Amino acid sequence: MPRSFAALESIPFRWLVSSLGTFFLAMQGQLVVRSLLTYELTESPFALAMVNLVVATPMSIGLLFSGAIIDRVERRNLTIISQAIVLVNELVVFVLLVSGKLEYWHLLATAFVLGVNFPFLMPTRTAMIYSLVGRDKLGNAMALQATSLNIARIVGPAGMGLLIPLVSMAGAYLLSILLYGFSIYAMFMLPKSYPENKTKKGFMEDVTYSFKYVANNRAIFLCLIFGLLPMLLALPILSLLVVFTESIWNVSETALGIMMASVGVGGIIGSLLVARLGDTMKRARVMMYAAMIFAIILAGFSMSPYYLLALPLLLSANIFANMSQTLNQTLVQLLADNEVRGRMTSLMMLSVGLTPLGVLPVAYFAEIYGIDITMFIACILLVLAVLAFIMLSPTMRHLDEDPRLNEVHELGS
Repeated sequence: MPRSFAALESIPFRWLVSSLGTFFLAMQGQLVVRSLLTYELTESPFALAMVNLVVATPMSIGLLFSGAIIDRVERRNLTIISQAIVLVNELVVFVLLVSGKLEYWHLLATAFVLGVNFPFLMPTRTAMIYSLVGRDKLGNAMALQATSLNIARIVGPAGMGLLIPLVSMAGAYLLSILLYGFSIYAMFMLPKSYPENKTKKGFMEDVTYSFKYVANNRAIFLCLIFGLLPMLLALPILSLLVVFTESIWNVSETALGIMMASVGVGGIIGSLLVARLGDTMKRARVMMYAAMIFAIILAGFSMSPYYLLALPLLLSANIFANMSQTLNQTLVQLLADNEVRGRMTSLMMLSVGLTPLGVLPVAYFAEIYGIDITMFIACILLVLAVLAFIMLSPTMRHLDEDPRLNEVHELGS
């Protein structure tokens, strides 16, 4: 394989990426439908934020405990069970939608079920990567995983934007359910994945050890905190794009799908850059400066009066956002010991789980001051936060010199 795709030499890793890609493709497509349904039922940005909050609350709490479970049990079957629950959950939404009985509270209830299961979906898959590709290809595998997610961000929303006018929301939703089914099938093609060092501690002792471990590893702690910044300050805009398209630019559902797809295009470019240069670039330095550039470009997007001008700005911003996020996740994986990989992965995913919490204050202030002004201020705050890390944290400035980042070990038998 070319260097950019070296991790794909592992056939099990190909199945893992296929499962993750189709699952995320379905989820991204349903995100468009859920946003449209919620806005049609309520016509309120705050209602959109509440759906995200109902996902975020159990997700964030669950991520505090799921890592201890992931480091205890067989990971493939855990993922399959969680995906099966999500599949049944979405079938309920589909039946209510087809029967014409879908209400706003139904969207809240099913969003809660999704939030409960998410801590056992993404973190478990990510924790499996090390055993499939080894340490020497871990950075490349993380970047390729991000690429598959961003391809899904393109195809999912754009496909839904095109399908909804042709086959109705219900027909488009059914396609997502079928993709969930294939994702489960792909997981069955993987070998079973057991923790390398099964713990003998009690469950709560394992949970508390996660925080003790992070507290004693300053570099990991700072990387986890840094990963939260874009998620809480700037990325909530992705959940509110429908407000821009319908209230500021007055464009169609197809335009919303194209805009959400542009997020994926930028993400693919960013993750492929990391896959190509990940072993040669200064990871920590690029991570911090990419986050700053992302915030600056996104600030320009938020103040754009025209849809056609905003579209390339959003794409460009997400090139740097994905570079920063992928490098952040890779740094945490490389710095962590094998015995806590599941727990560190779950804590790392907290940045994703807390994103909807960032949507809530953004949506609140958007209803008072407007979405454009609110997001511009949030982006400026992100720039100041990144500058504080660069100027005030010697650990982050010199993180690229950490010997743990330069070790290369072949995967043991």
